[in-house]
Amino acid sequence: MATSEPRLTIKKSLTPSELDDVGALVREARWNQLAADWRIFIEFGRLYAIHSEAGRIIATTATLPHGGRFAWISMVLVAGEYRRRGLATMLLRQAMADLAAAKLVPVLDATPDGRPVYRKLGFQDSWGFQRLIRRERQRAAASVGAPAGVTVRPIADADWPALCAYDAAAFGAERSAVLTGLRGRLPAAELVATRAGAIAGFLLGRDGGLAAQIGPLIADDDAIAGALAAHALDGIEGPLFVDLADSKRELRNVLDARGFVAVRPFTRMLYGSSARFDDAARTFAAVGPEFG
Repeated sequence: MATSEPRLTIKKSLTPSELDDVGALVREARWNQLAADWRIFIEFGRLYAIHSEAGRIIATTATLPHGGRFAWISMVLVAGEYRRRGLATMLLRQAMADLAAAKLVPVLDATPDGRPVYRKLGFQDSWGFQRLIRRERQRAAASVGAPAGVTVRPIADADWPALCAYDAAAFGAERSAVLTGLRGRLPAAELVATRAGAIAGFLLGRDGGLAAQIGPLIADDDAIAGALAAHALDGIEGPLFVDLADSKRELRNVLDARGFVAVRPFTRMLYGSSARFDDAARTFAAVGPEFG
């Protein structure tokens, strides 16, 4: 039985049993996050949780600030038996109030079911992307090479400061903590493209409960983005997600040839505005709806 007065806490760490609780919420929702993803919210953001009378986590929402300009809201999860009791709305309103106090613009990625709910709360549509999945590795009939003068290679430690600066210029805020949290989780996807000694694009990825995922994919143009993606896909086995911007049709053709199909659409929404922070030309694939 749910408590008549839900106990909302802000978590600064998660005990092993609480990790089990949030993991169960993810699995029930058929989402993809692992413990490593929750740790990013704990370390660099804020995790809101509601507990049952028995002390178990039954609902969550997370926020993650980016560069003092805006913050992501995500991980809005409620255990099945506790849904339709206003818990998600209570968590969202608390998160939004805290972000307003910090003068950060709330941003989120909405599913079709969630979009009308967020619109009622004051969020506006900005741009769309599709989650695509490749069930198993497939090699394309034709390879996709890097354009003349561009080299695609694994990321080296020496690349990292310039890579994070390149990302910040494209994303609209510094997010090196999130990018660092992805390193080492999907080594075959950790690629950088360089041209004349400067970064012209990069790709990262991570493991997941349902599938690995590649992203973010940031690049100067379609040809570089396609070369980065193709290089990674050849080295990754098994199911694989990518959250691809709707506008990137050339890259969609590359992914279609590699066996990707659409799973669901998302809409990036900003509170009180539709004006995006990021560089649309260079933003090919998101990290994911939980991180941006």
